[in-house]
Amino acid sequence: MTDADRPDPDALLQRVQQEQARAARGRLKIFFGACAGVGKTYAMLAAARAEQAQGRPLIVGLVETHGRAETEAMLRDLPRLPLRELVHRGRKLAEFDLDAALAFGTAQGAAPGTAPGAALVLLDELAHSNVPGSRHPKRWQDVEELLAAGIDVWSTMNVQHLESLNDIVSGITRIKVWETVPDRVFDQADEVVVVDLPPDELLARMQAGKVYLPQQAERAAAHFFRKGNLLALRELALRRTADRVDGEMQAYRRRSAAEPVWPNREALLAAVGGGDGGEKVVRACARLAQQLGVPWHAIHVETPDQALRGDAVRERPLRVLKLAAELGAATATPAAADPAPALVRYAREHNLARLVVGRPGRRLPWRRPLTERIAALADDIDLIVVAQDADARRPAAREAEAIRPDLPWQGYVAALAACAVTTIVATPLARLLELSNIVMLFLLAVVGIALRYGRGPAVAAALFGVASFDFFFVPPRYSFAVSDVQYLLTFAVMLVVGLVIGQLMAGLKVQAEAAGQRERRVRSLYEMSRDLSSALLPEQVAAIGARFLAAEFGFKATLLAADDDDRLQALPGGAATVDLGVAQWAYQRGEAAGQGTDTLPASRCLVLPLKAPMRLRGVVAVEPASGPAHVLGPEQRRLLDTCASLMAISLERIHYIEVAQKSTLQIESERLRNSLLSAISHDLRTPLAALVGLADTLALTQPGPTPQQAEIAQAIRQSALRMNALVNNLLDMARLEAGAVQLHREWQPLEEVVGSAAAGCSGLLAGRRLTVKLADDLPLLDLDAVLMERVFVNLIENACKFTPAGSAITIAARAEGSDVVVDVDDQGPGLPAGREEAIFEKFERGARESATPGVGLGLAICRAIVLAHGGTIRGANRSVDGRVVGARFTITLPQGHPPRDDGAHVVDGADAAGAAGVAVGVVGASAP
Repeated sequence: MTDADRPDPDALLQRVQQEQARAARGRLKIFFGACAGVGKTYAMLAAARAEQAQGRPLIVGLVETHGRAETEAMLRDLPRLPLRELVHRGRKLAEFDLDAALAFGTAQGAAPGTAPGAALVLLDELAHSNVPGSRHPKRWQDVEELLAAGIDVWSTMNVQHLESLNDIVSGITRIKVWETVPDRVFDQADEVVVVDLPPDELLARMQAGKVYLPQQAERAAAHFFRKGNLLALRELALRRTADRVDGEMQAYRRRSAAEPVWPNREALLAAVGGGDGGEKVVRACARLAQQLGVPWHAIHVETPDQALRGDAVRERPLRVLKLAAELGAATATPAAADPAPALVRYAREHNLARLVVGRPGRRLPWRRPLTERIAALADDIDLIVVAQDADARRPAAREAEAIRPDLPWQGYVAALAACAVTTIVATPLARLLELSNIVMLFLLAVVGIALRYGRGPAVAAALFGVASFDFFFVPPRYSFAVSDVQYLLTFAVMLVVGLVIGQLMAGLKVQAEAAGQRERRVRSLYEMSRDLSSALLPEQVAAIGARFLAAEFGFKATLLAADDDDRLQALPGGAATVDLGVAQWAYQRGEAAGQGTDTLPASRCLVLPLKAPMRLRGVVAVEPASGPAHVLGPEQRRLLDTCASLMAISLERIHYIEVAQKSTLQIESERLRNSLLSAISHDLRTPLAALVGLADTLALTQPGPTPQQAEIAQAIRQSALRMNALVNNLLDMARLEAGAVQLHREWQPLEEVVGSAAAGCSGLLAGRRLTVKLADDLPLLDLDAVLMERVFVNLIENACKFTPAGSAITIAARAEGSDVVVDVDDQGPGLPAGREEAIFEKFERGARESATPGVGLGLAICRAIVLAHGGTIRGANRSVDGRVVGARFTITLPQGHPPRDDGAHVVDGADAAGAAGVAVGVVGASAP
């Protein structure tokens, strides 16, 4: 067994620890299906009954039958866990009792640290959201706690509930699924059972009423359960399960160190050599992968011979790998003394069953072709040989011409010098040492030369050593004649040993250099990430990144950070020449551009986008010192991308530090201001109440006041009441922002709230006409009636302030999708252009210099109340023929799920209004 084949002891220890941790946990079994109605719950209950028949203790934690008789029959004889009642919004709801399930597991001997399998809990609908007030917000979190306690769990879920597929399913069905399960829960499950049913059979079950009630089935068949949707969901479920099985197979291969490739899934590997035929191999492999619809890889093995090649020859395979990456391949550049074992090892590690190579050309007689060496090492890998052009299959003599002109002749001189020194040192020792020991001295010289200068000088040292040993030490001395034929065997063995030692040492040197280079890169990345973690300014990030790029690649770098308006600004200290057009293109599209890419490759620099988790943070431009001809290998490009990613994350961290500091300062300022306003408001209410009382007393004084005195008393009273309303607004705003206001929601019709607000504003209308237009099909809304009435009062009051007498105010409501939209229109001057959002801020008014009384809190209070109800409010201008005819405030409120009566039909707004004796229609209110 070689060192490469020997198992890693750290990996073995980690595997043992993982198996021990897995043995202490319960086992999760998921019954997985494409959609509702395929029989997941039925299959789970059938399997549970079989387990129960074998004597296994189990209990049903919670199972949803949805009124299906077949499922209820399967559930009838199984023991059930009592459900826990929780009160939510005044209603009692039954929920899974986690503590009771844990107690059941403990009673069956499934305490933590013991062997699992004694207790089994059936828990339907893994993606279910628990009732607020439960220990965990999601049911899959309950399952994780049960598993940690050593209790086995069986559950069910559909493909649309997987987090990674949620957006895909929404795009297919046009229905958003809100309850999701993280993919790691699905991937870490011990067993996944696919419950599948053809779409036609599922639709037949629906028509027979075995899935939903008749009304629900008809509605579901017209929307979610269309045949096209079912086919797509079925394919997603089967593909996701196949990916999970493939991952299990790969994990098993890693655990068992399985060497043979298992052709369970087609995959290709293209071997890129140093000749001119690499592009043809890559293109042939790409076409084959496209025809088969399979993934493929492309690798180039770096050998010690490449150290003697010129830059053009060494960069040729890197260009081919770049082409392979553009064609969709995964690329790599491992280092090894011999390409054949490296190719076989890579194919087995990635389970690649087919290897695509170029047809070998003419070679030296004693060298076996690459295809034969691969076939001898791996009879489980299919070899596909691609024909090469005559120029691509040039002989080794022409390859030798590619050796760079600065041939390291110093190594050969050192080999000759080493043999000379060894001869000089061994000559005085010839009388004391046996010839076999002198041979060891020459072999030691070969080892030193191979270690220092590589394979070629080591071969020369072996030849020079044999000649020196023969001439100076073998009798007759100072002659190449041999007196004893046995010395010929000594020469042969000495030469072979020297050549083998040189070959091995050269290979070890290459591997040591590759390992050292990887270690240096990892250390550089660690040092860079450590420095970036302490950076507090973007300029520090730029300096750290530039220092890393200069030390690792010899590149000059410039960091361009994006401001709030998405404009790139070069940070100080950049040394690279930046083309702002290339930089802006890379930033806008989030793709690399410039040198070495397909976009503006003539640029002097390579521009990489800085992609952070939330958004792009800018770009970094790097300029190779060697000029435009520099080619980055796959490993170097990945390292460069990693550097850019670390810089982006650091810039985002600094940005959010600034945001947090500003938010903290703003929160503290708001808190102090609210405290001050609250204190002032409370102090003002007492004298205001006294003013109102004095004004009323003055008006009631006997004998009665004169008309002038009565007018003054009425003016005092109105001013005090107006000031009291402003003080109340200040107090309400302070309470809303402090979170001290609790919503008292109830399901009620919107017309009651609007009617109450209209009645309360009758004195403010002053000749204005108020019209209410509510749709007949409005549902009940879950509202705090007092607060929502305040919203409509503020909007009506705002309209009265800014509209002329005699104008109309209209309140209209309609249902749109899952929301209810309410419009409040007036016939005033409209909203100032560009300030449609600013008017909802505190102490903001439509016109900055307005004689209309007010402090600018009414709309801010409206937005705070609407947001607390989960809705939105916005303002806009109404225009006719380009002329503003008034303002419109639009409120959007969620419909929610209204309660059901005993007849199992939803109570809508019209029913409730009729039951309460409220008239629905057009309400006109005019001042007398």
